[in-house]
Amino acid sequence: MNGATGTQVNTADGGGGGGDPVGVQIQQSRRLPDFLQSVNLKYVKLGYHYLISHLLTLCLIPVMAVILVDVSQMNPDDIRQLWLHLQYNLVSVIICSAVLVFGSTVYIMTRPRPVYLVDYSCYKAPENLKAPYERFMQHSRLTGDFDESSLEFQRKILERSGLGDETYVPEAMHQLPPQPSMQAAREEAEQVMFGALDKLFANTSVKPKKIGVLVVNCSLFNPTPSLSAMIVNKYKLRGNIRSFNLGGMGCSAGVIAVDLAKDMLQVHRNTYAVVVSTENITQNWYFGNKKSMLIPNCLFRVGGSAVLLSNKSVDRRRAKYKLVHAVRTHRGADDKAFRCVYQEQDDAGKTGVSLSKDLMAIAGGALKTNITTLGPLVLPISEQLLFFGSLIIKKIFNKHIKPYIPDFKLAFDHFCIHAGGRAVIDELEKNLQLTQVHVEASRMTLHRFGNTSSSSIWYELAYIEAKGRMKKGNKVWQIAFGSGFKCNSAVWQALRNVKPSPDGPWEDCIDRYPVKVVS
Repeated sequence: MNGATGTQVNTADGGGGGGDPVGVQIQQSRRLPDFLQSVNLKYVKLGYHYLISHLLTLCLIPVMAVILVDVSQMNPDDIRQLWLHLQYNLVSVIICSAVLVFGSTVYIMTRPRPVYLVDYSCYKAPENLKAPYERFMQHSRLTGDFDESSLEFQRKILERSGLGDETYVPEAMHQLPPQPSMQAAREEAEQVMFGALDKLFANTSVKPKKIGVLVVNCSLFNPTPSLSAMIVNKYKLRGNIRSFNLGGMGCSAGVIAVDLAKDMLQVHRNTYAVVVSTENITQNWYFGNKKSMLIPNCLFRVGGSAVLLSNKSVDRRRAKYKLVHAVRTHRGADDKAFRCVYQEQDDAGKTGVSLSKDLMAIAGGALKTNITTLGPLVLPISEQLLFFGSLIIKKIFNKHIKPYIPDFKLAFDHFCIHAGGRAVIDELEKNLQLTQVHVEASRMTLHRFGNTSSSSIWYELAYIEAKGRMKKGNKVWQIAFGSGFKCNSAVWQALRNVKPSPDGPWEDCIDRYPVKVVS
């Protein structure tokens, strides 16, 4: 829940109850830094990219030509002399062969094992948990916890949030008065996690006893026994399972969980790993009047995902994707970044998650750090040279020069930008020079399911599959922001033309999308 939402708010007061209503103005004044160059050298870049990408080939052509000319001039006596030379240097041949065999063995034994994504599932709540705009506002008014200023604030947030009328809130929030108890929170967690896992096991035909690694992430709800223990108990997982429960890591924790599962699969051979990503709304609804803590109420909704990973070579044939890279960036050493998404109590003692006015600027810094690490791993050499060249120039000559942002469309076919909020999607679309198609999955996920925290990137991937756009060899970039402050990326490559799994989250509504989101 405590991730980057991207909704910017200016208010005349700092929140709190009572007092005269104040004017509320929602602005987009704090944006991600504008990374783009002032001149768009599109066609020059295309030629440069082609030249650098094929530079090695172009250099090898004259070398191969010279070798072919020399070989064509050799006569049978020259070939015979070469053979005799090899015969009389048998020791050299044996040593070279031994070194070659030893090197090949070391490489095969130490190289990272491929990690395959066999399948995944996304939880879809029942119809009775839908929270249309009008019902949400009416319910907020009837609870009696919000003053007129706070109600007006929430109305403005909802109008510009990008959420539709079919998002879900938990059962406890539909009651009057709301009943945010520990028992209700456990029931929400069970419904979401077990609902996603039941679907995953049914679609993959994998028995729960086969699971060797379990990673669960939920930021704000961490009961005892843990959520991972609840899953072990429900599905009677084996006693030697390696289970992990990640808490307090925000909306980007889904990528962290995948990265942890990947590391475990490098150590433990021939096994499956399950990653469950969710957030719990029931006990984390804010019932106060501090403006910066009301935004999560308007954006976060019920959702969750379950992902099945494997390091078994036999699973490559049926797997959807292969994990290519996982890159994590943490800015927690900076005090402003650390506190920009912060769970605390307001002056009235009511607990909520406060979002700083500097959130977008901090997210921009985390993004720059992340793509600086990711770029060399995925970008063609042409873009890398431009990128690092700009960094050197900036370092030596002028620290105020805008950094060059590589064209990531040359590296990825699809983008799953965490549906944290409309402003985040808008700014990444602008600053990474993406098209509307590239951010369509993110916008439509925000509209249909709201901000489901760490699981949102999986609803987005499901959208791309449901549209029939994922082809063999395509690469997809999942990127998410979270409290701490963090920016994390995962890169997957499709192993086949991927079709949506049965009973997917978009199965009954994909024909209605994309829809136009009202500004």
